[in-house]
Amino acid sequence: MAALEIPRNIFSQMLAQAQAEAPIEACGLLAGTDHRVQRLYKMTNTDQSADHFTMAPEEQFAAIKDMRAKGLEMLAIYHSHPASPARPSAEDIRLALTDGVLYVVLSLQESSEPKVRAFYIDDGVVSESELKIVEANNGSN
Repeated sequence: MAALEIPRNIFSQMLAQAQAEAPIEACGLLAGTDHRVQRLYKMTNTDQSADHFTMAPEEQFAAIKDMRAKGLEMLAIYHSHPASPARPSAEDIRLALTDGVLYVVLSLQESSEPKVRAFYIDDGVVSESELKIVEANNGSN
């Protein structure tokens, strides 16, 4: 499987959201084409929890509608771990119900060196996928 590519400016938005929302988990969706993220959709963690997230359904529906209108596909669901490693928790694995997308976990456990990793989770089986932070293309949509 091809690596997920996240442009540095989008990764910076994701990191800023995670830092601003800590100590609760930040969450959202990453959309694009051909394994390259083109758009980040910040979501509200309705649980307001440090170790769990639920996205606001109305925000999810609006994001999916926008993706379709822009010809993008949902590539990943992301969330932060404010105080734990960049790997899916048992609860993350249990609640990973969306097929065909990556689950991106951004850890703030080491504040001076945030870590980000991507995983496929299928029927409770976790496999890590390559993730690259890349420079943004100035001509992309």
